[in-house]
Amino acid sequence: MKEITLPANTDSIEAVTHFVNEQLEPMSCPERTRIQLSVAIDELFGNIANYAYVPEEGQATVRVETEDNPRGIIITFIDSGTPYNPLEAKEPDTTLPARQRRIGGLGIFMVKKTMDDITYEYKDGQNILTVRKNF
Repeated sequence: MKEITLPANTDSIEAVTHFVNEQLEPMSCPERTRIQLSVAIDELFGNIANYAYVPEEGQATVRVETEDNPRGIIITFIDSGTPYNPLEAKEPDTTLPARQRRIGGLGIFMVKKTMDDITYEYKDGQNILTVRKNF
């Protein structure tokens, strides 16, 4: 298991993505999976950056574990910001034309659809969101 702690701002998303990709390098991860993980990182870390500490800025930790059987990656996002469970957010109505949809919610919806597992808990003053992707 490896982890990195960075300022919870959108400038850190690139560093988080790079950090995760470094862990995937020896695993011969398919490109499609890397793209799905990049989208998930952008959405999940972006939500922490934009909402967890407003108006201040805090820190966020990203923990990465890789597994061989089944082959996959587990990414945990940890912050001490405002408690928020994105899994409880109302799912967007994807049957409506784009112009008629409410703003928001599509990112977490995409993460739920592309990851194999996603969990949330609030423990010891921390938001802990974990995603798993098998490949």
